[in-house]
Amino acid sequence: MPLDLASLRSVRAFASAFLRQEPHLHLLVNNAGVSARGTTEDGFSLTFQVNHLGHFLLTQLLLERLQRSAPSRVVIVASAAHRAGCLNPAALGRPPPGPLPTFQGYCDSKLANVLHARELATRLQGTQVTAYAVHPGFVNTELFRHLPLWLKPLFVPLAWLFFRDAAEGAETSLFCATQEGLERFSGRYFADCRLQEPWPHARDDAVARELWEASERLVGLAP
Repeated sequence: MPLDLASLRSVRAFASAFLRQEPHLHLLVNNAGVSARGTTEDGFSLTFQVNHLGHFLLTQLLLERLQRSAPSRVVIVASAAHRAGCLNPAALGRPPPGPLPTFQGYCDSKLANVLHARELATRLQGTQVTAYAVHPGFVNTELFRHLPLWLKPLFVPLAWLFFRDAAEGAETSLFCATQEGLERFSGRYFADCRLQEPWPHARDDAVARELWEASERLVGLAP
């Protein structure tokens, strides 16, 4: 089943097809990510839609199936880059201002990931559906394939020398997906297969609630 997170129409079509074909859903891993300039067909920043809004809509459309299949889990792949994130619910989905909008947009989307897991866990209390945010480490994938040409000769050798490979980068996601006894940590943030505290602004419940409500409006789930 094809899925393009840069298209809310595609997300809805995928969810519809999945729900028709699959009676059970015990695990949803929101892993796709991008760091790039551009605007989607829905009018949002490419990075913010792929990294947050697309996953948010997908999770909401599959939530009833997750609840019916409980116990089940949602793992949201965030990043330590959330530390540099800054969210303005009134300007969500727009490219951020400043000298490094692509990098800032990526950090903002990763902050949204951590807050999404936090608010999702709050709303799912008592349902046996739990949610976790994950920092996979710095992984040598194609995430930064859209880097400026002048930066690639500097970045690519560093990635090969010091970054984790894809299998290592998946370890914490798999830990949160399969480890027994994590239910009491629903909504929390993990790195290196251990519970960690995210930056203070990623623990703000009021901002998490604002982000949720704004995201619902942007993806068409609320007026």
